[in-house]
Amino acid sequence: MSTPRIALVTSAAARDLDDDLPPLVAALRERGADVSTPNWDDAAVDWTSFHRAILRSTWDYTLRLREFLAWVERAAKLTRLLNPPEVVRWNTDKHYLAVLERAGVPIVPSAFVEPGADAAREIGRFLDAHAAAEFVVKPAIGAGSRDAQRYGREERDASIEHAHRLLAAKRSVLLQPYLARVDEHGETALVHFDGVFSHAIRKGPLLRRGEGPTRALFATEHITPRTPDAQEFEIARKTLAAIPFAQPLLYARVDVIHDADGTPRVLELELTEPSLFFEHAQGSAGRCAEAILKSA
Repeated sequence: MSTPRIALVTSAAARDLDDDLPPLVAALRERGADVSTPNWDDAAVDWTSFHRAILRSTWDYTLRLREFLAWVERAAKLTRLLNPPEVVRWNTDKHYLAVLERAGVPIVPSAFVEPGADAAREIGRFLDAHAAAEFVVKPAIGAGSRDAQRYGREERDASIEHAHRLLAAKRSVLLQPYLARVDEHGETALVHFDGVFSHAIRKGPLLRRGEGPTRALFATEHITPRTPDAQEFEIARKTLAAIPFAQPLLYARVDVIHDADGTPRVLELELTEPSLFFEHAQGSAGRCAEAILKSA
């Protein structure tokens, strides 16, 4: 069998920020793979030279989505792209949360405001429907908490202005109540490779009152290892089962937070370019490498 040639696809803006890239390169090379780390938008790359191209830290895609999705389609015709293009198209837009909810997955309550809608009216309706003291305004297409902000109910005018800015740029807006238990409990991110649970981490709260939306590629995260409880494992299982595409996927990360009653709810499902937090789980880079080579 020929040496597997693997591309771990990154971006110029994210390459030096991706803590997962070095351990995954090392784990693949230890297992005999020929590994490269090309930028997704490098026109000089011959994608046909790779057996597999694995989306890793293409974290600038939210600012160049049309260009990125066009590249995804082209690359998938030249090599096997993982996760596959239909999954990437679906997962890069948080309207997928509505699909999960219809499938019976408990999500953080979510409402979408589309370009052309009256932001003040829609935010008013949202606040009438939810009793939470605080809420979040974020783009439906976004990553790393970029352009997301937390507001108190008394900050309605500022939240409307935030939504207006996003809508004026033709970006759909996602409204969610801020589940205050995250300040104490944080998020639980459950990472799976080839459909099998690998490890989990705790993220501390990212959105703080009075701070504007981050303009960085992603907000600073405070990460520690975590063992999920039985409810978190179950919600992750239900979430993966609700994905409307062929499975198992090479990787999937289910991000869960708890409501006031302690019930876990899905905040995000990361299937495109998630951080995998290898440094917080011994052996996890090797498990990911094995899944990649199995797919190859």
